Amino acid sequence: MSVIADLPAQEGPELATRLGLKIDEYEHIMRILGRVPTVTELYMYSLMWSEHCSYKHSKKYLREFPTSGAHVLQGPGENAGVIDVGDGWAVAFKMETHNHPSAIEPYEGAATGIGGIIRDIFTMGARPIACVDSLRFGSLDKPRQRYLFEGAVAGIGGYGNCIGVPTVAGEVYFEDAYEGNCIIGAMAVGLMRADSITRAQASGIGNKIVLIGSTTGRDGIGGASVLASQEFDEGAEAKRPAVQVGDPFTEKLLIEACLELLDADLLVGLGDLGAAGLTSSASEMASRAGVGLDIDVSAVPQRERAMQPFEIMVSESQERMLAVCTPQNLDKVLAIGAKWGLLSTVIGEVTDTGNFVVREGDAIRAEMPALSLADEAPEYDPELAEPAYLKELQNTDLSTLEHPAGLDALTTHFKELLGSHNICSRRWIYEQYDQQVMNNTVVLPGGDAAVIRIGQTGRGAVTDRGIAISADCNGRYVYLNPRRGAAIACAEAARNVACTGAAPVAITDCLSFGSPEKPEVYWTFVEAIRGLAQACRAFDVPVISGNVSFYNESFGQPIYPTPCVGLVGTLDSLDQRCTIAFKDAGDTIVLIGETLDELGGSEYLKLRFGLVAGDAPALDLELERAVQEVVRGLIRKGISKSAHDCSEGGVAVALAECAIAGRMGFEVALDDGLEDAVSLFSESQSRIVVSCAPDDTDAVLDACEARGVPFAVLGDTGGTWLRIVDKVNLSLAEATQVWTSSLEDAVRQ
Repeated sequence: MSVIADLPAQEGPELATRLGLKIDEYEHIMRILGRVPTVTELYMYSLMWSEHCSYKHSKKYLREFPTSGAHVLQGPGENAGVIDVGDGWAVAFKMETHNHPSAIEPYEGAATGIGGIIRDIFTMGARPIACVDSLRFGSLDKPRQRYLFEGAVAGIGGYGNCIGVPTVAGEVYFEDAYEGNCIIGAMAVGLMRADSITRAQASGIGNKIVLIGSTTGRDGIGGASVLASQEFDEGAEAKRPAVQVGDPFTEKLLIEACLELLDADLLVGLGDLGAAGLTSSASEMASRAGVGLDIDVSAVPQRERAMQPFEIMVSESQERMLAVCTPQNLDKVLAIGAKWGLLSTVIGEVTDTGNFVVREGDAIRAEMPALSLADEAPEYDPELAEPAYLKELQNTDLSTLEHPAGLDALTTHFKELLGSHNICSRRWIYEQYDQQVMNNTVVLPGGDAAVIRIGQTGRGAVTDRGIAISADCNGRYVYLNPRRGAAIACAEAARNVACTGAAPVAITDCLSFGSPEKPEVYWTFVEAIRGLAQACRAFDVPVISGNVSFYNESFGQPIYPTPCVGLVGTLDSLDQRCTIAFKDAGDTIVLIGETLDELGGSEYLKLRFGLVAGDAPALDLELERAVQEVVRGLIRKGISKSAHDCSEGGVAVALAECAIAGRMGFEVALDDGLEDAVSLFSESQSRIVVSCAPDDTDAVLDACEARGVPFAVLGDTGGTWLRIVDKVNLSLAEATQVWTSSLEDAVRQ
């Protein structure tokens, strides 16, 4: 039986262009098939060859990442990466973005972003144990940005809370560059035994293909090829129907059903239906195994009437999984689906043809090589051009700026920084999230990194090991210096994890940029890749999973280049964990690292002068690694009672955050020879504030000297005031009030 020809030759190029394909891509499809494609085939190719699914503008440079290491059990190429964390345990994790849908409909866009990333985790055979978010919006002074912010936070909380997975850490920035395109990054982490990894492969000729979960509707059609692979313009609102709608209650049932199926060893392979829906999941599972598939769309449970074959194949309806099982296990698979109240339907089988066949009953609607969908999209290497703005901004003379002087003026600016929306407490966000469901969150949100207990899920022996999780990126730094800014994102994520006492093991990334077809944007992407790769090698942390999101532009204006890094580290014993809070009055405060005259890209520069200019802070990767090793060693020996990295707002803000967390003031002196404002607010890298008992001070200094790391004894903890001699004098109560209330006040204005 031949494929039904339902697309006149003269209409093919027009439909291809409408679906986001280029004319030469359409002609390549015709060469692959040896004929005019059908409507269903063209829709399927348009999704799989879209930027969102094929990475056709990024593949070349993503290969520069280190992807293997001693702990890596599964690197890029599957639904999530997996690392060995000891005692027979493994952790699966991945980060992805849901930017474009969230800019159209923030609640559902963010919620389905959480749902999608969690499916990536349990697809690997891991029970999801934590989520982390990475968010970017425009200024909260604007009503639409408040609407997007509130909606996205509510969507993350609403979905995560319903399925019982805690959201334990995250980051958020507010910059004008994100006004037209918010960034919604979601990271999920799951726990499994190291010998039980499941892969999304459709092997075994004659094996059955089973669709498990929700019915299929028209929601999400075009989500990957339209929303995520084009710039926004005046027609953005018309794309609202392409935003998926989530059902967290069904997702919870899916988690339990799929994990039960995997624990019972009933599945050959398992994949989730995300971007490009059934087309993506099925073709990727077939190509990985080198087989063909035969799918009957009339067998797919549908929730809308008269759905066309192409609609069923590219629908991005949520909460659906694709399982492959032997005929002998089919009845058991269907029974477990029924036990959990889920639809489980045989929709096809694995073949030896290598072709992906889509039929509607007896009528064949599509037939193409499975590999051509999943692995043969064109690969582009666009022109590169350094942006003209870079040299101008980097060469901005910041030495002519007039900084505040005197105790009162400096205290005023310090207080303003504490209330800055890019620095103040994120409590208003994380209080909407369930942080402790499963009872494994050991270090709660509000610190440098979350710490999670492992081995308490009932899936194996208990262990005292833990993991630390952090997500980081300062888009301003990357804007001002793409290579160094991306390296700083990795360095800060590793530093945050080190401040808990954990050793960094591997990263996932979300690389959000403007249009790759613009030479200046593409140059920043390539530079960021190289900076991130350099830092990964310096810290021995491979990239095991991730996501690229291009076309984050509105009316021709790109976002700041934003390569967010999600890093997981390991703790051999939870007894060795550390937090940012000062613990005891009279403890010694030590700054490990050195403050330099660096205000470029700083929050102080933006807040006081309205400038995003200068160069990003310098980064010495050898020094950074040494600082982290010193602090980690001090924590593991029980010497360091608290540890907190210096980032936005400089050492002054870092000290304040330690004091607020510990409900304890301090008195210190900054004798670094720098101008007062620079000393307080410079955002120099590779700095960590630690506190220790007075008797342990020499041990801290000896550790620094042994590794050649600069240090300064600043002063002591205690009292109810934040005092930096001759520079700042602010009551702990007032500092706490400003820092904790600013974000909620901005949202409620």
